[in-house]
Amino acid sequence: MRIELDADLTLKSLEPKDAEALFLLTDSCREYLREWLPWVDATQHSDHSRGFIQHCQNQEASNHGITAGIWFKDEFAGCVGFHPISWANHSASLGYWLGEGFQGHGIMTRACQWLVDYSFNDLGLNRVEIRCGETNFKSRAIPEKLGFTREGQIRDAAWLNDHYIDLIVYGMLKREWRRG
Repeated sequence: MRIELDADLTLKSLEPKDAEALFLLTDSCREYLREWLPWVDATQHSDHSRGFIQHCQNQEASNHGITAGIWFKDEFAGCVGFHPISWANHSASLGYWLGEGFQGHGIMTRACQWLVDYSFNDLGLNRVEIRCGETNFKSRAIPEKLGFTREGQIRDAAWLNDHYIDLIVYGMLKREWRRG
């Protein structure tokens, strides 16, 4: 998969050759990312990133998910994708992260908008869900900008480093989606 959203922004499937760029971005903003992403501390070298890429490729090959690297002005900026797609329920959970230096350009909103549109119009899904840490306001801004419905809060839903956090659940149904 390779999608050019505009002159500056490209989504493409991760390949083994992207492992170093993925690791370097993770490592360069480790403290920023670890506030919300539990996998950051376990990512200690590019082999860990390579293992993640292999997992993503296996998931895509088995038709259980899609993970795309995000390139902004030809620099690796982050990832966006569906955690395992539930074909039985025609639904998926959308996850994303962006390196600290790439914030404030509307990158993630555009990437998520494309993926949600793709999920409904090409994959035939009926529901997309996004879960965000209760106080992760930057992450929560994405589903809110895209018109997702806040469906509730799950208490102590995720173990993050040394404590539990509540998650806010947002949902979008195909019949509600209005491409922005």
